[in-house]
Amino acid sequence: MTAPAPLDPREAPARARRMWAQYLADERAEAAVYHRLARTRTGGEREILEQLEAAERRHERHWLDLLGGEPDRMPRARWRMRILTFLAARFGTIFTLALAQLAEARSPYDDDPYATPAMRADERIHHEVVRGLAARSRRRLSGTFRAAVFGANDGLVSNLALVMGIGATGVSGSFVLFSGIAGLLAGALSMGAGEYVSVKSQRELLDATHPGGYADAHLPDLDLDQNELALVYRTRGLGEEAAQEKARAVLRGAHAGGASAATGPIDTHEVVGGAWRAAISSFCFFATGAIIPVLPWIFGLSGVAAVAVALALVGVALLVTGGTVGLLSGASPLPRALRQLAIGFGAAAVTYVLGLAFGVSVA
Repeated sequence: MTAPAPLDPREAPARARRMWAQYLADERAEAAVYHRLARTRTGGEREILEQLEAAERRHERHWLDLLGGEPDRMPRARWRMRILTFLAARFGTIFTLALAQLAEARSPYDDDPYATPAMRADERIHHEVVRGLAARSRRRLSGTFRAAVFGANDGLVSNLALVMGIGATGVSGSFVLFSGIAGLLAGALSMGAGEYVSVKSQRELLDATHPGGYADAHLPDLDLDQNELALVYRTRGLGEEAAQEKARAVLRGAHAGGASAATGPIDTHEVVGGAWRAAISSFCFFATGAIIPVLPWIFGLSGVAAVAVALALVGVALLVTGGTVGLLSGASPLPRALRQLAIGFGAAAVTYVLGLAFGVSVA
């Protein structure tokens, strides 16, 4: 349990005052991030971001009041806030909001006796608000993004495993190179076609399960007391009483001549994405990922040197793709990056050992 703050802030130790100045710098930086993001959005999202900015300005005033004005030495905002500011100025909201979600989840006010209970509650609520905003952005790009990430990762892992396995058999560098190029083309075409079929089929299944407007024109002819419209809402998960109440409300509107959306479409498939976008994204990113393990052989390297350079290049790429997925999911990027690296190198190790065994048996 934290000790209560002194009645007079001037009695606070110098260390506490330095911390207040740090909080002040961080709150100003965070308010600036929300201000920049608000300028890129419209409608409700812009209003939400503006209210978040206003809340950070309230926190800023709290620390400024405790300090009794601007401190003599104003510290820089913490590195996480500086990264947020950089992203907000140069990139889209999805990356910035994902990092902001992480930042809001680590409130320093929980153990600080000089922060008010309202400020602690604000930070908790801000985390949920930013999570919701980030979720909207994720839904808008989820279909194409999923195809891009999977395509790049599959290209990296599959072609690295291919060239490692073939190279371990002792064949010439040109053979490894042409095998890698063939693997790139075959994999990219397969990934693109597979993504198109997958997304197209998923959208068709959703179309078949979502409600249509088949009965809307006949709603005014239904009896208010004897009708089966309530059954429609029960099939969508409402309880009996809630379904009856919903049906009566819709029928009263229909009888009054108002527009009805009783059974019309309710989903635009934004989570699934477009089939062609997913296919093209998967093809391009698979090819981009698959070319990386082949680069050493393209530039004339061979043997152990080519293997070492390929492993280094792919290792960096796997860390980047894994960290990006972790960042956009609102989690710490490091564990995801290391997991991606372990999976990719594990697959390459298996094929390399098999290639060695195969090369020995052939010899």
